[in-house]
Amino acid sequence: MDKKIKVAIVGYGNIGKYALQAAIEADDIVVAGIIRRNGMKDCPPELMGYKVVTEDMIDELGQVDVAILATPTRSVEEYAKRFLAKGINTVDSFDIHTQIVDLRRSLDKVAKEHGAVSIISAGWDPGSDSVVRTLMQSLAPKGITYTNFGPGRSMGHSVCVRSKAGVRDALSMTIPVGEGIHRRMVYVELEEGANLEEVTKAIKTDPYFANDETHVFQVDSVDELNDVGHGVNLVRKGVSGQTHNQLFEFNMKINNPALTAQVLINVARASMRQQPGCYTMIEIPVIDYLPGNREEIIRHLV
Repeated sequence: MDKKIKVAIVGYGNIGKYALQAAIEADDIVVAGIIRRNGMKDCPPELMGYKVVTEDMIDELGQVDVAILATPTRSVEEYAKRFLAKGINTVDSFDIHTQIVDLRRSLDKVAKEHGAVSIISAGWDPGSDSVVRTLMQSLAPKGITYTNFGPGRSMGHSVCVRSKAGVRDALSMTIPVGEGIHRRMVYVELEEGANLEEVTKAIKTDPYFANDETHVFQVDSVDELNDVGHGVNLVRKGVSGQTHNQLFEFNMKINNPALTAQVLINVARASMRQQPGCYTMIEIPVIDYLPGNREEIIRHLV
């Protein structure tokens, strides 16, 4: 691809900030602008060299090939449909595993109607870990895969808690118990007059937490506990052909928003190489995530 890909970063929280850094480092990508709810109001100084607009002013950015949705998971579908309707590709890090198939079906229809591409759930899990799990299962078709997260901060879970009434700030830590089982340790800074028991009930009944052991603690300052580090350990034990006891393991320790942002930049590039429709990362050739000449990539990596 000779032409640079023009991206708009939608949202400028943790992921949006790192998405800008990753875009700057990508030779085949240029930042058309940043879309913020408040536009230029209270604009961070590092954005002064970019066009910063509200969503209804997106036309001021000129051509936009891909909208990088650095937004909370539960607003992804709404934002994606609006940009896809304009013929703009979208990428996101939607992370509610049980709702991915429904989201794919919903956005696939809109994307095809408007000749655009949407790549969903493109973080590190779901996302790049999904690709590793797929490869592991292909190598041992019979068997069990365990995904053990953490210990570390879950951005999606933390955002979920901050949305609850009475919560000023929150941190949700994921602690691996083993064999794919996790404990959620949630620390909340409450608004004056908020009731910890009511907040705890709202958290534990939310789909983000309902299936895990969850503990909620009130603290004076969430910021004093905050750490964006995270990690994963993927293990598959299974059978290749008729041979048992095949064991594969994948580990990483990461800065959570930085890796999520890098994946979003990778799939923004890949979106330009797909036919209209909605995709998850496991449906896309991994070579499409890399910049450069395909034969050179093959020569280097195969």
